[in-house]
Amino acid sequence: MSQPTNSAWGGRFSEATDAFVQRFTASVEFDQRMYAQDIQGSIAHATMLAKVGVLTDAERDDIIKGLGEIKADIEAGNFEWSIALEDVHMNIEAALTAKIGITGKKLHTGRSRNDQVATDIRLYLRDEIDHMSAEITRLQTGLIELATKEADTIMPGFTHLQTAQPVTFGHHLLAWNEMLERDFARLQDCRKRTNVMPLGAAALAGTTYPIDRAMTAELLGFDAPTENSLDSVSDRDFAIEFTAACATIMMHLSRFSEELVLWASAQFNFIDLPDRFCTGSSIMPQKKNPDVPELVRGKAGRIFGHLIGLLTLMKSQPLAYNKDNQEDKEPLFDTIDNVGGSLRAFADMMPFVVSKKEVMREAALRGFSTATDLADYLVRKGVAFRDSHEIVGSAVGYGVKTGKDLGEMSLEELQQFGDMITDDVFEVLTLEGSVSARDHLGGTAPNQVRAAAKRAAEKIAKR
Repeated sequence: MSQPTNSAWGGRFSEATDAFVQRFTASVEFDQRMYAQDIQGSIAHATMLAKVGVLTDAERDDIIKGLGEIKADIEAGNFEWSIALEDVHMNIEAALTAKIGITGKKLHTGRSRNDQVATDIRLYLRDEIDHMSAEITRLQTGLIELATKEADTIMPGFTHLQTAQPVTFGHHLLAWNEMLERDFARLQDCRKRTNVMPLGAAALAGTTYPIDRAMTAELLGFDAPTENSLDSVSDRDFAIEFTAACATIMMHLSRFSEELVLWASAQFNFIDLPDRFCTGSSIMPQKKNPDVPELVRGKAGRIFGHLIGLLTLMKSQPLAYNKDNQEDKEPLFDTIDNVGGSLRAFADMMPFVVSKKEVMREAALRGFSTATDLADYLVRKGVAFRDSHEIVGSAVGYGVKTGKDLGEMSLEELQQFGDMITDDVFEVLTLEGSVSARDHLGGTAPNQVRAAAKRAAEKIAKR
């Protein structure tokens, strides 16, 4: 007589599961990381079942005690995971039954693995969103502190990677902070939709037992139970939304990385990265490679792929639960691990980035970065902007031929392009004058940069 592979569902089957199929369909190798959430959910479920009279108080207490011991065994490395039991849920339930007897088999009353796994994922993801949000906050704090120190450090601002106008390093760092501020907000918004409880939907149609879903939701810290049992077990929007938010985070970190890699190169030489975040070459002794930013830049594509994978996974699924959904966990877990690691690396590294102030300033002197300031100066002298634009363009052309920046030209040289130019022009052609002149909210003036950094720090303090 054939023995069913899994006692949780084997009664209907007349032969054992093929050994390869058993391995192929098992998820315990990767979903065991949700053991704490699975136990947390089971404790809340047992507590609720006792409240409504499905379990006795003694049975509830035995279950909770047994689950606590299993959690301790797992965390001590003394728990044996079995592929034959397929997943984290059945492994824990089997261990509980072995530990406390038939009462362990009563734990699954009024629920299914479908709503159980949906609940576990939400609990797990909720915790990870909180951890990731804390890392974003830590990175922002480091950037804000560095920006305050570098509020006066002049560097070229770029468009098309060509010198555009002078800015400060502090102002540039706060631009990164703004991106992270939006990232943080997206995660918090995603958390709201993650934090609803599917437990009680059972396989797809709810349960005939007199469960109290509101009580279970409160015990687990959910904002509310889900509204529809069919949607509850099949919804993975929250995972897609989270991965989309993470893809945006990685797009931002990749942009940061690109600039750090450029700035640390000998050709730019704007910054020095801490040695502990770089590596050397096996053949070229002089090399200091910015491996952390480069790797983070590379990992961005990996996360983009996970987003497309999850969207594709869900696009053709009929209601309600399908085995396809087992494929949601590995891309989700990999996203969590790699985005969390990237944020941690940046949060550790950025406070120790050292700017090379003189090199940055000298670079800002190249490329006629004060040309717009000269155009604005002419406008204030009564010249129409389009005419001033043409005048300054001619001056720049002269500078290209003579090898002189606008600020290096004499008054006589500048006056050949317009007699309205007087000696006060040099106040706007200095880098310091250019940066300080944009003294408005969001501008580059050092006092505005410090004020912006203060506001950003205060916003973080209120979280």
